[in-house]
Amino acid sequence: MKLPHLKFGRRLSISDQIYNFFATMTGLTIFNWEFIKQAFLPPYEIGEVKKHMDELGVKTFGIVSITGFIIGLVLAMQSQPVMQRFGAGDFLPGMVALTVVRELGPVITALIFAGRVSSGIGAELGSMRVTEQIDAMEVSAVNPFKYLVVTRVLATTLILPVLTIYVIIIAILGGYLAIVISEPMSWQYYLSSVLNSVEFGDFIPGVAKTFVFGYIVGLVGAYKGYTTEGGTEGVGRASTTSVVLSSLLILIFDTVLVKITLWLWPTLG
Repeated sequence: MKLPHLKFGRRLSISDQIYNFFATMTGLTIFNWEFIKQAFLPPYEIGEVKKHMDELGVKTFGIVSITGFIIGLVLAMQSQPVMQRFGAGDFLPGMVALTVVRELGPVITALIFAGRVSSGIGAELGSMRVTEQIDAMEVSAVNPFKYLVVTRVLATTLILPVLTIYVIIIAILGGYLAIVISEPMSWQYYLSSVLNSVEFGDFIPGVAKTFVFGYIVGLVGAYKGYTTEGGTEGVGRASTTSVVLSSLLILIFDTVLVKITLWLWPTLG
């Protein structure tokens, strides 16, 4: 697998920056194709996938719990005066639920996940590359791509939807707390309003696209780490660029997936 080399330096010209951009996209495409080929070939490292799902996903529950709660709380607090001004206060629970389920929950969770996980994968694999541990695995007849890259990408792809569902639930609870603080509302009424507003066609597309986001986070982090150059400085660079690139791709793909969703489910528009 031959990947294009990037140009590094304190002051890169505009042409060098353009070259690095297209080289990164080309390298990421080649890396992605290699992953697709390797993912379907035995041996299947199921144990490693489970381990990384725990390390990369389950240990992220703390930060996404706080994030989800704040999303619902702030969204309800900011929207309540506006909804009441137009005499639509009864629609507030449904508005909070729809906003969180369709967009805020999946995207914010993915960005938080990228900040924590993509940088971690980039730094970990980058350290293994510069200390020649990956080269040692190749000499020992172990497929490092299969063992290090495929398992991590599968883990991030599978665990992010679980985190997203959890964040959506926490955000809806946070929205209820924000409403109750300012005006009385029973939990039964709030929950029934949420369930009446959110349909199957709202929930499935919002959660389904997080499989793509999780794949992006794992692939970008693994690519940057696996191709690290330049010693310890390169490790730091891989960690930073992993977060930036994965976050950018999440936002770009979210725009595309929203358009596809509206095309497949016209009733969501």
